[in-house]
Parts: sequence; C-alpha cells; structure tokens
Amino acid sequence: MKDEAFQELLDSVREGGAILRGEKKSAREFEVPEVEVAQLRERLALSQQKFATLIGISVRTLQEWEQGRRRPRGPAKVLLHVANSNPKAVIEAVHPFGIRMTPPS
Repeated sequence: MKDEAFQELLDSVREGGAILRGEKKSAREFEVPEVEVAQLRERLALSQQKFATLIGISVRTLQEWEQGRRRPRGPAKVLLHVANSNPKAVIEAVHPFGIRMTPPS
C-alpha cells in the first residue's frame, strides 16, 4: 500500500473513532422513521407468530416492541420501515424460505 493511501485510511479510521466517541459529528446522518409495529402487523392481518417469522425475530421480541418496553433499532428498524412502505416486497423476499403468506393488495 502506498504511503499516501495508508495515511488516508488511517485518518479515516481515526475520524470514525472520534465520531463513535461523540467527539465529532458525522458528515451525514440518516433518520429512519419509527413504525407502530402492532398497527403494521394488524394491517397485514398476521398473528404475532407469523409476523415474527416474517421478519426473523422471536415472538418475545415482537411483544416487547408492541408493548413499548423495547424499540426496534438498526436493521430491524429499517426492515420494519420497508415492510410498512412496501409489505409485498418483504413477503416476496422471504417466500423462498418457506414462509407462505398472501401479500396484501
């Protein structure tokens, strides 16, 4: 690796560390809107078991979200946003894994 490229990489890693420690603001931030999980599940007419299977979580985690004791974060939050915006895409994406559901119209 050339010295210039190595220095650029090292600077980038240091900047990332400073952002994680809260010493510096990131250049870009993305905010994914919250989704009312229970309302989404009911709109899709799925039981807790089927909905949990659909998005790959335990029923217990789903119950925690629905009762407000925990909140979805990271990839789960994004997946819920996608499911809320385009449930058919999520259902079709997991269909090959054996989850049989009829996409809402």
